[in-house]
Amino acid sequence: MGQIAGVCCKKTQAVIALWAILVLTQQVTYAQDDYDFIIVGGGTAGCLLAARLSEVSNWKVLLLEAGFSEHFFNDIPLIGPMFILSPYNWGFRAEKSDKFGLGLKDGRLIYPKGKGLGGSSLINAQIYTKGNRKDYDKWAEMGNEGWNYANVTKYFLKHEKMNIPQLQKETKYHSTTGELDISYPPYHTELATAFIDSGIEKGYKYVDYNGVNQTGFSYVQTTMKNGERVSSYGAFLRGVKRDNLVIKTKSTVTKIIIDPKTGKAKGVEYKMFNLIPRKAFAKKEVILSAGAINSPQLLMLSGIGPKKHLEKHNIIVIKDLAVGHNLQDHVGLLSFFFTINKTEDIRLDHMMNVFKNAIRYVKDDSGEFTVPSGFEAINFVDIGDKDDRPEMELFFAGQLLPTIPFYLSPLGVLNESYNEFYSDLKEKNGFTILPILLHPYSSGKIELKDTNPHSDPLIYPGYFSDHRDLEVIIKGLNHALNIIDAEALKKFGAEVYRKPLPPCRGYTFGSDDYWECSIRQLTLCIQHAAGTAKMGPASDPDAVVDPRLRVKGFDNLRVVDASVMPTVPSGHTMAPVYMIAEKAADMIKEDWKQ
Repeated sequence: MGQIAGVCCKKTQAVIALWAILVLTQQVTYAQDDYDFIIVGGGTAGCLLAARLSEVSNWKVLLLEAGFSEHFFNDIPLIGPMFILSPYNWGFRAEKSDKFGLGLKDGRLIYPKGKGLGGSSLINAQIYTKGNRKDYDKWAEMGNEGWNYANVTKYFLKHEKMNIPQLQKETKYHSTTGELDISYPPYHTELATAFIDSGIEKGYKYVDYNGVNQTGFSYVQTTMKNGERVSSYGAFLRGVKRDNLVIKTKSTVTKIIIDPKTGKAKGVEYKMFNLIPRKAFAKKEVILSAGAINSPQLLMLSGIGPKKHLEKHNIIVIKDLAVGHNLQDHVGLLSFFFTINKTEDIRLDHMMNVFKNAIRYVKDDSGEFTVPSGFEAINFVDIGDKDDRPEMELFFAGQLLPTIPFYLSPLGVLNESYNEFYSDLKEKNGFTILPILLHPYSSGKIELKDTNPHSDPLIYPGYFSDHRDLEVIIKGLNHALNIIDAEALKKFGAEVYRKPLPPCRGYTFGSDDYWECSIRQLTLCIQHAAGTAKMGPASDPDAVVDPRLRVKGFDNLRVVDASVMPTVPSGHTMAPVYMIAEKAADMIKEDWKQ
């Protein structure tokens, strides 16, 4: 009898608990909160924007982030790529194509995007590049008034805290008063120095690529302080306590609430823990800062997007706009390796070396663990036209990246035929150069898979749909081979790794046909997606937002992230996104007379 009573008691408790959960869920379903501004996405742009808007004490600001808070391990620069395999990445994958990613088992390239407070600034390589002055002058020439280089410079400077002594005096290009620390990493290999010396030997200059001239060689400028990563959250919100700022993590926005009578964005629907539905309402504006993938997805789910595509999914069309189009991205190749005859490279597969450097990092924030994702130096290459607007970036890592298992994770699961190609590198020392195309002729798009907000959108990067992109990358590869031939690297016995990729054995190694084959096989997404809610004037039929970043047809709905870029800048996109958020904050304050 006692056992029966115990079982009955447990069943009763379970029923009561289930009933309580259902009651709670029903109650919070209709619970609603009122704010002045709702920011969707606590990433690179969202954290800065939340900090700036909440400076106005009588504005109540809500920041909603689908991920969770950062972790101590996020602060270790060297292991950044490891987080592509973690919940700090959304886990998106590009759709299969016959033009790229052919070396993957299912042909689907991993398309990383940060998830959590800090967004992609939690998982990226921390490289701070503002781009080229001509990038922004071009934006202005396309009809985006106020976005030329002379106007946006102050927004780069506003948040910058330059910690590199020799650059601090260049006050026209750098500031020391902002919240975002910019530093050279405290450690670099002799190989990185030799790479830079080789460039100088070949007639190039050592440059401050965020200063007067971009083309040339440099150690990387990074968002780092005392050897630790500085994320967007760490720079702008960590430690900030304001009664008018509410931050909610693990809260996925599923729809923008739009009043059918007025056509205004009233607020958002979101789910806490992907389970508990809630609503929040904005008296002034709803602002999307969810990035170049999630922002267009949310717009389309809410009825704002290409009419035919929305009707295909039986979504009521509120505004017919080219949402999801104009996807631009930097693309690279992860099979350009060089071997050396000395042990000067970074080796994380040697446990004693790892242990030694871990102790060094814990003790004084120095050593190999401070190298951001393994990358140490940059060469911006101006191919052909000599206008100091580079077409290629050569990204230097003082290690053979395939010797570290998680460094191949950004590619995806490789075909078994590549095991031999990569395994031979494990017994060698050397370095890696990532050739990165900066101004693609090709473009792609984002589409909805279905109407489920928790489904991944369909990502069509469009890589190499225009053959000219391949031609530019091949010129960049040949430029790199010329640099490696300099005396500064010859003393290390530097040689290109000549083992051919299995599918490319029919071509002469080093020929244009061989390189094209290689690029199509081991294509690398650089995490710089942009342009899917293009900024443009009223006359631009492809524009989604106006130059004040308001969605066309709405005066209280904005997009503030890389989506709005008309063209992707000449460099890594993190710094331009900070600038966009900074400028957006000022525009919002102007529009609401604060």
